[in-house]
Amino acid sequence: MRGQQAGTEQGEAVLAQAVAAYQAALGSRLIAAYALGSLAHGGFSPLVSDVDLGLILRDPLWLKHRLTVRTVARGIRADGSALHRRLSVFWGTPATLQGRARGGRFPPLDRLDLLEYGRLLAGRDAREDMARPGPDELLVAGAEFALSTLGRSGNLPDRLRGRVRPGRPDDAVGEIRAPSRLVSRGPSRLTKVVLFPVRFLFTAATGRVGTNALAAEHHLANPHAPATRLVTAALAWRLEPPDRDEAVALLRRELIPLYVHYLDDHITRLRAVGSHRLAGSFRRWRDRLLA
Repeated sequence: MRGQQAGTEQGEAVLAQAVAAYQAALGSRLIAAYALGSLAHGGFSPLVSDVDLGLILRDPLWLKHRLTVRTVARGIRADGSALHRRLSVFWGTPATLQGRARGGRFPPLDRLDLLEYGRLLAGRDAREDMARPGPDELLVAGAEFALSTLGRSGNLPDRLRGRVRPGRPDDAVGEIRAPSRLVSRGPSRLTKVVLFPVRFLFTAATGRVGTNALAAEHHLANPHAPATRLVTAALAWRLEPPDRDEAVALLRRELIPLYVHYLDDHITRLRAVGSHRLAGSFRRWRDRLLA
């Protein structure tokens, strides 16, 4: 617990450093800065969590603002610590967050996080007129994100390739089918692969942000849910790396059933909202997992 508290303080220090850097770089263009993710809603783990920062800039949005946001973020990540490297910056303007203009980087799931949990770090709160993403938008955005980060097998559609973070392997399906490979990637990737589908299921069912704790509680409360031992274990792995052999054995038994449950749920939901092409991609993802 003491180590977790120290890690949380280190995460907060990275946020403070990033906010100061953006204040210097953007000046009066920066309206507000927010802590997002687990540093805002709780459950931060220095072992696996990202350090999520949200920025609201003044309109209009220019190309130079995009370059400034990226340049500052690269500079912070280059400072060297693991938490610095896990800085993730979301940004937009009142117009983009209200749906009146395009641009920035604030996908629907993260916009919902800003609305529900965002903790103001600097500036004035500017969320009063933000457009709340609807359930269909959250479903489709979550499905596209999942397909781009968890459903890849070397043939990701071009429109989704830009959503993949650099350095990720191109065969995410292979990771799911080969637990020893997944465990070798480390606790951060391991816990995301296990808990992301649980979080997407929670958001699709409730329209709320799928925090790890709430999503796991929701999953475990379902008497028909698969992989309950794996989901419980993954929460513990966020705080302490697992025993390799035990983790591989548990993943081999329960990970694919968890994904089949998630994919079947979302295939039905996506078809119901008319997103047939994405539902087809999920069906093919299911077929690859079970091949």
